[in-house]
Amino acid sequence: MKRGRVWTSAEVQGWFAGRVPDEWFVGPPECSADREEILVIGGLPTPDTGPDPDDHTREVAARARIKGFREDTRPQRMAIADDAETLWGRKISWGARCDEVTERFTTQSIPVMTRLRMDERAVLDTLIDAGVARSRSEALAWCVRLVGEHQADWITELRDAIANVERVRSGGPDTAGDPATEPADASDVPGPAA
Repeated sequence: MKRGRVWTSAEVQGWFAGRVPDEWFVGPPECSADREEILVIGGLPTPDTGPDPDDHTREVAARARIKGFREDTRPQRMAIADDAETLWGRKISWGARCDEVTERFTTQSIPVMTRLRMDERAVLDTLIDAGVARSRSEALAWCVRLVGEHQADWITELRDAIANVERVRSGGPDTAGDPATEPADASDVPGPAA
């Protein structure tokens, strides 16, 4: 695959599935991306904690498994991230899921510039005054998380629609090297009849 073209989500996921060692995760890693970052999360095997462990014991075991994975795979993960960052020009972040616990190791926190009207700023300031957030940026992040939680089905529909557009677009004709799309050469232009 040549560099510089747009990769589909499935191709990015496939690249990581091929690049990550098989013994790291149970199943292929999950990849999600935006303009700045690609997040790769893999599922780890659930630790055997004996018969009938309580929830706290299971959580402690899962967190220990994730921590061990993070420390043991750091050099290899960084090498894979370097290759991917060169390929796509985006930061690569990692995470792991074990049992009911998911941890992200190195996710990016990207500043987002926006213009808000007075009523919108008042909502953020109310969240600050109520102690929900310490700053407008933290309040805005809180609002985004809230929409993500309560409108998850709608957000999923939007993402599916975008993925479908990506799939249809990638299945379109390849115009590279098509004589109809290239500028006419002087010898192709008919001259006056002799």
